[in-house]
Amino acid sequence: MGNHTLSELYLLGISDLPHIQLLLFLLFFHVYFLTLVTNLLILLLVIMDAHLHSPMYFFLGNLALLDVGSSSLTTPRLLFDLRTNSKMISVPACICQVFFFIFFASSEILLLAVMSYDRYIAVCRPLHYIHVMGWRNCVLLSALVWTLGMTYSMIHTVFTLRLTFCDSNIIQSFFCDVSKLLQISCTDTLVNLLSIFILGGLLGISSLLMTFIPYVTVFSTVLKMKVKEKRFKAFSTCSSHLTVVFIFYGTLVFNYFRPTTSYYHTADRVVSVFYTVVTPLVNPLIYSLRNQELKEALLRLYKAYNIY
Repeated sequence: MGNHTLSELYLLGISDLPHIQLLLFLLFFHVYFLTLVTNLLILLLVIMDAHLHSPMYFFLGNLALLDVGSSSLTTPRLLFDLRTNSKMISVPACICQVFFFIFFASSEILLLAVMSYDRYIAVCRPLHYIHVMGWRNCVLLSALVWTLGMTYSMIHTVFTLRLTFCDSNIIQSFFCDVSKLLQISCTDTLVNLLSIFILGGLLGISSLLMTFIPYVTVFSTVLKMKVKEKRFKAFSTCSSHLTVVFIFYGTLVFNYFRPTTSYYHTADRVVSVFYTVVTPLVNPLIYSLRNQELKEALLRLYKAYNIY
């Protein structure tokens, strides 16, 4: 193709085996449906139930909203490709997907750090909790998360716009990811790599420290609690949050911080499916199954609208 700039890219997808396309479609359709139902249900409970009008559930509602967004960004396109086998995507549409993917991912990283800070104040400084985590501060923290996530995504998107694609248009994934675009670009990607290394490292390391350092004090405080019920409740809420953190960071680290060779393409797709399709479903299940207040709120909602 020489130096001819391509206007469309080809998403390789999950599998090109025709006899499992329908099975994969049904599987991911049900996963996506459950993702929407569980996350929107949590969002509904947080809004409607007065017992859940607290900072912890306010941030949980934000997490549910991010999970709906990230899942809706990739799964519908995946379902469309599985049924139509039309895997071509225009470069502008691909870059648009890159923007929203980075936006949702970076916002979730920052939100998990804020949720960690909320647990720290609740457990270690309970007398100051209402003042420190008042609604004004919660809204400001939430706005800061979304704004920083959008700014971070915008920077990478601007750098991505400079890329051109000449010789290869095959993306080794089922969605557009900036790392996959860099692999097939015929433009010098040094600026992109530096921005990912510097800005991504700054965001990742700072968020990681803000997420895990408070838990050193949190667990120390919890272990000193004499009342068994309080200790159990604190461990329950903290362990739910930490489980979500480990799943989210674990999949990202596995997918981005290892050698990029053809040997890993299959593993890339499996892990990509996990953190883009499965994780948004797992998050609400972890919080709802291990949270008694959410179960009680769901029961109250059922009784309120069950007229028979």
